[in-house]
Amino acid sequence: MNSASSTVTETSEKPKKDGIDWLSEIRGLALMLLAVLGFHSFIAKPFYIPSESMLPNLLVGDRLVVSKYPYGWSWASISFHLMPRGDWRIWPGTPEYGDIVIPVHPVRDEDYIKRVVGLPGDTFEVRGGQIVLDGTPVPQEVEPPLRIPLDANMQCDFGTDPRTGLPLDYTAVLADGTRVCEPPTLRETMPNGATYLVIDHKRQELDDFGPIVIPDGHVMVMGDNRDHSSDSRAYDPSGLMGPVPLENIGGRAEFITFSLDGTTGFNPLSWFTSLRGDRAWSTLRPAIADRGPESERN
Repeated sequence: MNSASSTVTETSEKPKKDGIDWLSEIRGLALMLLAVLGFHSFIAKPFYIPSESMLPNLLVGDRLVVSKYPYGWSWASISFHLMPRGDWRIWPGTPEYGDIVIPVHPVRDEDYIKRVVGLPGDTFEVRGGQIVLDGTPVPQEVEPPLRIPLDANMQCDFGTDPRTGLPLDYTAVLADGTRVCEPPTLRETMPNGATYLVIDHKRQELDDFGPIVIPDGHVMVMGDNRDHSSDSRAYDPSGLMGPVPLENIGGRAEFITFSLDGTTGFNPLSWFTSLRGDRAWSTLRPAIADRGPESERN
């Protein structure tokens, strides 16, 4: 008995390749960018220190985190200043003496970084480099000079002595051969006890200012490197031209994430060797001095 054999042919179909859903991809990218922009504008953003105006507390090459919410939100909070200027603020707050803030230039969309040294209603003046609030000089005490290591981002360049015209040289060599910058340093203590270091090493035009009464909704700000800072005292185009409106303040500096000494290059090894390891995670909030009841201002 013959058995018929049948051959079964199986046909395998190749799965169809779905095309890229470009609309979905673009939508996902747009949502991600909006989330980053929202975080950048309303929560926190990174900030880079490009100048020596905040020496000795901030060095060129420091990278910071700036929080956006401590004083509420305004046009200055929005990253890249995408919104037009205005005098509105949402959940407004007022900085405290000693806060390091990010004011925007009154004309240019350029971020500065300065310290709050006068609040709304204060009668503010500077006499011989010393801040005077409501007629009371803000205490300044001489501190031992800081020893800031010299590197590509720290050149110890403090200009010339106005009396002699000679360069002001604060460089020194330690016993181990390390070259450092030792600028004359003062400790300034504000009425709320906020205390921090400043450099005031020569007499110059901005050492005398005011008196003025700070308007409501404004603060006075100055750089810690007092003789090399374009701030509220400076009415020239590079300065902040007087008291800063609170809606022009885009945030408060919180801490240093990392710092580079200026030797970073294409060699990946330099990404690590250029780090200033002792500066990472340093807080930028001022210390609070123990003033005692006798030092309270009325």
